[in-house]
Amino acid sequence: MAEARRGMAGIGTFIMDHVRMIDVWPQQETLANVATEHFSPGGLAHNLVVDVAKYEVGIPLEAVGFVGNDDDGRSIIELCTSLGVDCTHLKMTDDAPTSYTEVMTVQSNGKRTFFHSRGANNLMNADNVPYSGIKSRIAHVGYLLLMDGIDQEEPEFGTVAAKILHHLQAEGIKTSFDTVSEFSERFKRLVPPALKYTDYAILNEFEAGQTTGHAILKDDKLDAQALRDSARTLLDMGESEVVVVHMSLGAYALTRAGKEYFHPSFQLPEGYIQGGAGAGDAFCAGVLVGIHEGWDMEEGLRFGTAAATLCMADATCTEGVGTHAEAMKLFDKFPLRPSAL
Repeated sequence: MAEARRGMAGIGTFIMDHVRMIDVWPQQETLANVATEHFSPGGLAHNLVVDVAKYEVGIPLEAVGFVGNDDDGRSIIELCTSLGVDCTHLKMTDDAPTSYTEVMTVQSNGKRTFFHSRGANNLMNADNVPYSGIKSRIAHVGYLLLMDGIDQEEPEFGTVAAKILHHLQAEGIKTSFDTVSEFSERFKRLVPPALKYTDYAILNEFEAGQTTGHAILKDDKLDAQALRDSARTLLDMGESEVVVVHMSLGAYALTRAGKEYFHPSFQLPEGYIQGGAGAGDAFCAGVLVGIHEGWDMEEGLRFGTAAATLCMADATCTEGVGTHAEAMKLFDKFPLRPSAL
């Protein structure tokens, strides 16, 4: 059934990001200086559909979620519509304001810290996903750990998110999800149920490690065995066709058949990175494009790496994103790191 479908749906978070570039991350009760600030939409579902639209690869797109009946909500819908995204299932509500996040980004390294107001995203639950109305081949859901309505326990499936993923699969839709990065034990409670109904599991090394208990990066050095063990554990938690773990050093993929891939990241000049917001989503969107289009996994990792790198040249989640052709030109511009595996 999935092969007869075409398109990708972003289901979940639509957020207005207030991205502020700061000189340092301050200690408590001390000061940091805001150099510049940008206001731009973000969130998993938004970033997926906007990124893929900007890649210009001809994939139909659907937005599924909630925004408030306010200027931020109207701005998000107008942007998605202008890029050709089907917003039939992106609902405007009077029950809550559009979600927003204060994104504090350190200029020197692009590291981000988030202060989030959940807003209208909390309205999403298993009862208001239009399963039979979604036309896409792949649905990307989340963020887990950020939406109270889908993070709740559910007696049959474990969590509401897992129930949503199950119902999507029952319609013949391939599934993936993503989480936010937080220091907590919630990964071990919320991610394993979702993996049982996930076709493509794509996480960063922190999220993978928090779920499986492996320390994949230690002082920015890769523990290759921990990476492999973590990916295998994620596969064993569910029925995913592939697990992808991405990090600053590159991206690793392990298929259910046991085939491994590793693609290193670029060696970037000082000053290139203007922000890391949205880079993980750009990578994930690139990999999902490759899966949707039937590319070899190596080519999907290659495009995801380039797409994320292009994204980091801008402080916002999606404004730095360019076409597939523009992203692939980075391979002529920057060298790759030596492979960590």
